[in-house]
Amino acid sequence: MATHQADFLVIGSGLAGLNAAIALSEHGSVILLSKVQLGESNTAYAQGGIASVMSDEDSFDAHVRDTLKAGAGLCHREVVEKIIEAGPSAIRNLVETGVQFDESDQGFSLTREGGHSNRRILHAQDITGREIDRAFRMKLASTENITILQHHVAIDLILQDRFSESAVCIGAHVLDAHTGAIDTIGAQATLIATGGAGKAYLYTSNPDVSTGDGIGMAFRSGAKIANMEFFQFHPTCLFHPRAKSFLISEALRGEGGILRRRDGHAFMKEIHPLADLAPRDIVARAIDAEMKRTGDDHVCLDMRHRDPAFVAERFPNIHTACMSFGIDMTQVPIPIVPAAHYMCGGIQTTERGATSVKGLWAAGEAGHTGLHGANRLASNSLLEAAVVSQWASEDMASWAKEHQSPAPQPWNSGDARTPHEAVIIAHTWDEIRRLMWNYVGIVRSRSRLEGAQRRIELIEHEVIDYHWNTQVTRDLVELRNIVAVAKLVIGCALQREESRGLHYNQTFPEQSEQLYDTQAQSVSHNDIMWSRRPLDGSS
Repeated sequence: MATHQADFLVIGSGLAGLNAAIALSEHGSVILLSKVQLGESNTAYAQGGIASVMSDEDSFDAHVRDTLKAGAGLCHREVVEKIIEAGPSAIRNLVETGVQFDESDQGFSLTREGGHSNRRILHAQDITGREIDRAFRMKLASTENITILQHHVAIDLILQDRFSESAVCIGAHVLDAHTGAIDTIGAQATLIATGGAGKAYLYTSNPDVSTGDGIGMAFRSGAKIANMEFFQFHPTCLFHPRAKSFLISEALRGEGGILRRRDGHAFMKEIHPLADLAPRDIVARAIDAEMKRTGDDHVCLDMRHRDPAFVAERFPNIHTACMSFGIDMTQVPIPIVPAAHYMCGGIQTTERGATSVKGLWAAGEAGHTGLHGANRLASNSLLEAAVVSQWASEDMASWAKEHQSPAPQPWNSGDARTPHEAVIIAHTWDEIRRLMWNYVGIVRSRSRLEGAQRRIELIEHEVIDYHWNTQVTRDLVELRNIVAVAKLVIGCALQREESRGLHYNQTFPEQSEQLYDTQAQSVSHNDIMWSRRPLDGSS
C-alpha cells in the first residue's frame, strides 16, 4: 500500500477530468486517476458533437430558449445563461488544445440536432468525442506536474468531520487494480469527473466504466445528490445481438433521418411538431410505445433518401460499424432501440462545480448544475463538461492556496477475506440492471417504483455485508456504486409525483404546477434525508 500527496486530485479521465487536470497543473501538483487506460470514457464515445453559438444566424437567447424548453421547466435559468454564454470561450480552449472540428467554407461546419432551432453543433465527423479525447491526451503527454495513475479505482473519499457542516474532503482511498493494493491519496482539493452510470440499466449506450462511481462516493460522503430520476434514454441504439448497444447518433436525424416502424410507417410526425427532431424524451417514449403496441422488438432509422456518398462521408464511424454487422445504412433502414444514455441528475453543484462538501468539486455528467433540467438538450453535455471543469479548476486553485489539509489515514482492511464467490457479484449486478430496466425505465408507475425500492433495500444490505467482509476488487467497488445509483434513482423518482421530461409516471401522468428539484443526502451511515427543493429558492 502506498501513500501519495498532491495539491489536487482529479478522479476521471474524460473531457472534464483532462481539462481540469491540465488547467490545475499550472497551480500545483496533480494526481489524475483513470479507472482503466486513458481513452476509455464516455467522452471518447460521444458521436454527435458539442453545442455552442458560433454563427451570426444564431444567438445566446435562442440557445437558452431551446435548452429551457427541452428541460421542461426545471432548468436553472441563471446557470443555463452563464454556461451557454461561455460556450465560444470553451470552444476556443478546445481548439487551442488541438481539437480539430470539421470546417466548411464559412468556418466551422455546424449541424443541427433534436430540440435545437439552429445549426450550432460543432463536430468531427461522427467521432467528436474521440477527437476531443485524442487532443487532450496529446496535450497531457507534454504537460508537467501531473502524475497519471491508470487502472486505479477510487473506492471512497476521505473526509474530516464526515456528515457535518464542517466536513472537508482531503483525498481518497484508491484500489490499484493491477496489484490489489489500496493506496491513500491526500489532496487539498478533489474533483469528481467520473462520468455517468448507464451500467445501472440492462441496455445502455455507455461503456463498461460507467458505473456511477462518483455518485456513490459523494453520496456516502454526505454530499447532496439531485434529480436522479431524470435518466435520459437515447432513442437510437443499434439493435443487433453482437452490437452491444452501439450508439446511432442523433446527428443522423439532424441530417434528415426518419424513424419508421418495421412496416415502413413514419410515426414521429403524428407525435410532435418537430417530428424526428423532437426532444429525446419524447422520441424515446414514442419508440417505446410503438414497440409495445406492435410487439416489434425494434423500430428503424431510415437514411436511404439521402445521397449514399454523403451518408458514408458524414458518418464514417457509424457506417463502418453498421457494415461490420451486415447493415448497409445507405441501402436498408438501421434497426434501433432506446437505451440508457445520460444521467441528468447527479452530485448537486454550483455552476462552478462546487459541491455541498468543502474541498470537493464535480464536473461533467457526474455533477448536477441545473443546466439540463428534466431533459438534456442534445450536445449540451460536452459544453457543460468543458465550461464547468474550467471554472472548477480556477476555484480549486484558489481554495488550495488558502487551506492546508492534514495527511489522511491509510486504508484499514480489518479482517476482510479473499473473495471466493465472484458469482455473487455477477448475479447481483445482473439482477439490479434488470430490475432498473423493467421497473424504473422509460415508463414508470408508483407500484413498480415501490416494488423496486423494497428489492433494492434488500440487495443493498447483502452488498454492504459482502463489502465489509471481503477484500476489495474493482467488480465489488462498481457493484456497491451501482446499488447506490439504483437506490437514488428509485428514491428520487418516488419523490416526484408528476410526469415531467424524462420522468414519465403512469400513476401521475400530468405535470405539477410546482417546480422543484428532488434531493437526497446521507446524514449518517444509515439515514438518508429525502427532500424537494423549490426552484424559487424557498425552503
